[in-house]
Amino acid sequence: MFYISLIAVIGILLLQMTDLIPLASVGGSMTIGLAFLLAAMAVGIHEAWTKRRGVLGWIVNIVVSFVGAFVAAPIGGMVLALMLSDGSRSLAASGGPRFSVALAGGMLVTLLGSWGALWIVNRWR
Repeated sequence: MFYISLIAVIGILLLQMTDLIPLASVGGSMTIGLAFLLAAMAVGIHEAWTKRRGVLGWIVNIVVSFVGAFVAAPIGGMVLALMLSDGSRSLAASGGPRFSVALAGGMLVTLLGSWGALWIVNRWR
């Protein structure tokens, strides 16, 4: 799981450094959201693969992973925005290292929510 986190954080930071995240439109939010969802799907697939789940297990893992990501990402994003914001403008508008930290932190919180949801479901199995 460490490798998934590392690759996801490097990937989101590469998107930001290469200016593939547009900051002036809704496309930036969509790009970030897609990266978060792809990372959550990777967590669900990895867990299903390593635990040798059946078809239903794969479906449940991916859905639970998405649910965990959908719960954790907004909460983590809000907390990170409050912690890193200087109050003058948005993190995306300010760019720079503060926005990079917010992106990496948001990715890690999303993955943590995804793993947490899978852990809870695995306790019920």
